[in-house]
Amino acid sequence: MKPSALLRAASVLSFLYFLGHSAGMPWTPSQGGGATSTVIGFMKSYRFLVLGSERTYWDFYEGFGLTVSVFLLLEAVVLWLLAMLAVKEAHRLRPIVLAYLVANVAQLVLVVRFFFLPPLALSAANTLCLALALWSSRNAATGP
Repeated sequence: MKPSALLRAASVLSFLYFLGHSAGMPWTPSQGGGATSTVIGFMKSYRFLVLGSERTYWDFYEGFGLTVSVFLLLEAVVLWLLAMLAVKEAHRLRPIVLAYLVANVAQLVLVVRFFFLPPLALSAANTLCLALALWSSRNAATGP
């Protein structure tokens, strides 16, 4: 398979990951039980100073979740743009694809450790696409 097609596939997977992650906001299981609402209540009510700003654990929880969504969307866009460039110059993109691959391997390790099947499947598929894109670009014409 061509590197450009693999990068497009990785882009689509990243976009699906973004959609799924964003749709899960506020990323808490809602069993309707009192324990969940009690924990969330504590997260929202306990305020503390951080470098001159007053925040809660809920602020951090929500903020980090949204930050992850932003970076998943950024990854989807950048991989799509790289796919367009890879049509003619895949060999020049190898360092960038390698950087994304390393980041996605690290993310996959974290997903395996801390999360569940849907993000695991998307993360593993995305990592595989990036690895295959890197591998298939090794034979791309090197040009002048």
